[in-house]
Amino acid sequence: MEIEEAFQVVGEMGIYQMYLCFLLTLLLTFYVSTEAILIALVGLAPPFDWDLERQFTNQSLTHKSADEDQIFRHWLHEANQSEVHRHVHFNGSYTSITSEWYLIGDAAYKVSLASSFYFGGVLMGVLAFGHLSDRYGRKKLYLTGLALDITFGVTSGLAPSYQLFAASRFLVGIMNGGMSLVAFVLLNEYVGTSYWALTGSLGSLFFAAGISVYAVMGYFIHSWRMLALVTNLQGVLLFVLSVFIPESPRWLYSQGRLSEAEDVLYLIAKRNHKQKCTVSLKPPLDRRDRQTVGALDLFCHRILLKRTLVMMYSWFVCSLVYYGLTLNVGNMGGNLYVNLALSGIAELPSYPICIYLIGRKWSGRRRTLSGFLFLGGIACLIIMFLPEKQEAGVFAYVNSRSLSLLGKMTISAAFNIVYIYSSELYPTVVRNIGMGMCSVAARIGGIIAAFIPSLKSVQWALPFIVFGVAGLSAGVLNLLLPETLNTPLPETISDLHAGSYRRLGDEGLPLQAFSSGLVTESPGETDEEEYLDVNEQTQMIL
Repeated sequence: MEIEEAFQVVGEMGIYQMYLCFLLTLLLTFYVSTEAILIALVGLAPPFDWDLERQFTNQSLTHKSADEDQIFRHWLHEANQSEVHRHVHFNGSYTSITSEWYLIGDAAYKVSLASSFYFGGVLMGVLAFGHLSDRYGRKKLYLTGLALDITFGVTSGLAPSYQLFAASRFLVGIMNGGMSLVAFVLLNEYVGTSYWALTGSLGSLFFAAGISVYAVMGYFIHSWRMLALVTNLQGVLLFVLSVFIPESPRWLYSQGRLSEAEDVLYLIAKRNHKQKCTVSLKPPLDRRDRQTVGALDLFCHRILLKRTLVMMYSWFVCSLVYYGLTLNVGNMGGNLYVNLALSGIAELPSYPICIYLIGRKWSGRRRTLSGFLFLGGIACLIIMFLPEKQEAGVFAYVNSRSLSLLGKMTISAAFNIVYIYSSELYPTVVRNIGMGMCSVAARIGGIIAAFIPSLKSVQWALPFIVFGVAGLSAGVLNLLLPETLNTPLPETISDLHAGSYRRLGDEGLPLQAFSSGLVTESPGETDEEEYLDVNEQTQMIL
């Protein structure tokens, strides 16, 4: 029997797979989300006093003019480390890397730089772990990445210097990005294809919930070192439980290791209380005659070039605005921890809303994506017209915080839709490559996002202006692309011109599961000859 037939026998989503969902979505995603936004709290800049201030001005440091700020920066540049420690006093109720290593003045950029190191590491990890897991197996790479992730994470919490902290954050990014990608693929390969939409949606929901949980942790843990250690040590329980999970049966099947794949399937059946089932796998189909293409094909064909450039920019914008707004919670006004918690909660309604809208003919993929990008961009741009002090009247409700949360909700919906829409725009033969290129653009957006909040030093609303312009421009560009709801799904590049290819059913593409890229056909095969290429899953980057 084929692997999909085997899952129908042992159970596509039984009790054991539910446990694996709990392990690889709830526990893992909580851990990954706190790592991704760790700098939002450990990089805070507490208020401080400069005890030489009265020698230069009678005004408080928080209300000094541009000239006074230049005086302080000049003094900071000329003073040695001991003088800075003697005359600059942080008086916040919490500690951070800013207060420990005096990352103020011209050194303030180092906080954003550490965050960019993390996202740069995520980019490298995603690119490396995908290919390695195809070769050496999902479980080995997942456990290795998780163990090293915890190790480097603890190192960052114990780092005696900024340099070691930044280096450990880069290594955490590599392991975090690669390990979470492999875990996503591994979970999908434990369940039937009809449940990939569910597993993808759960990951998104728990990522948002993880942000809120991290805010609660930060509220009670005021030491940045303790917060970093607690955040990373929660992965120890996850690692212990993960040691006992099996290898992916789909990966074993794709490697021709049929007896091992059958053993895993029997284990799943046993845990699902299906003791009397029989599984006998036959070798997977030979795919050597399949059409081969490369990344250059995305830029050598006019239609693909247009779609690739628009989609890469859309992914870049979604990542830039999503992480930018998350890291910008300190500029929203009000309580920082409440803002961060609300930032996660605001995402939750976006998922059912976008799932509903993308399946309706009057909205579809293109209009829904553009609509959410427009709405998010407008919400951010409105902030530039608000007064800087927003405390009374209508501004007590329509302020930078409420509009930022609206922008966060809409960009979260757009981020989910762009996964689905872009995977439908690409022909099967280049879908994995196209999604990989888009993911690279998203990681670059995450790297840059860390620096956007610092633009407030130029003008307080400038970060929101950047987010707004980016969202509006992406929304306009997506209107140039075709609608894909219930339209033919291209298999080859020539199908983009011919239009003679099979039609998508009413099921569309499941959220973040990319099922159209996982169940593929060779150009000459019929619908009954569809096969599952599990190695391609690792190219569908989170």
